[in-house]
Amino acid sequence: MTALRLAHRGDWRHAPENSLAAMVAAVRIPACDGLEFDVRHSLDGVPIVLHDQTLARVQGLAVAAADLTAAELEPLGVPTLAAVVAAAGRRAFLDIELKERPTDACLDVIAAGRGASNGGLDRAVISSFDRAALAVVAAGRPAWPRWLNSHDLEQATISGATALGCTGIAAAWRAIDARSSGRVRDAGLELVAFTVRRRTTFDRLARLGVMAVCVEAAALDG
Repeated sequence: MTALRLAHRGDWRHAPENSLAAMVAAVRIPACDGLEFDVRHSLDGVPIVLHDQTLARVQGLAVAAADLTAAELEPLGVPTLAAVVAAAGRRAFLDIELKERPTDACLDVIAAGRGASNGGLDRAVISSFDRAALAVVAAGRPAWPRWLNSHDLEQATISGATALGCTGIAAAWRAIDARSSGRVRDAGLELVAFTVRRRTTFDRLARLGVMAVCVEAAALDG
């Protein structure tokens, strides 16, 4: 089975990462199967799409996102989660990475945009490095699929994902080989890779049985 090709923070070759324009550019690429993006909260509690705590690196502003309202962030290129989910459309698979513990408002936005009739999610998953964030999702929306993000595939990481009730692990691609992928498979978990720029690396990971790869640059074009 071919691995899903997920645009890491959209296609930032054409617009700043995690911007609405970057997401739209990515889903227009024929080889792109979906999006990976990061979620935080604004001052007024609105879920927004932004990787860093501050706007310094991408927007060039030395201000924390949590100190601005969603209305103030939007003209600076920081979209709301609701806007990104709507722009993605229903075809795109969404890897929604939580950078902090989600509020009820955040979970409600995801449910409104991608909730399934069985209580799960329609072509979407919640991922995070923050185990506490995943625990919040598990408690509030137990049927939602979840991936534990990790830089390694050690046995302790695999056991941690299982203990959290995750359906998979998203790992740094360099940690994935035949042995480590086999351990994940034996645990009954899905395996996802991040972040790949070379098409040859994508192809190697696909042969190892990963279900999805977060990609950038040439790897995004297929």
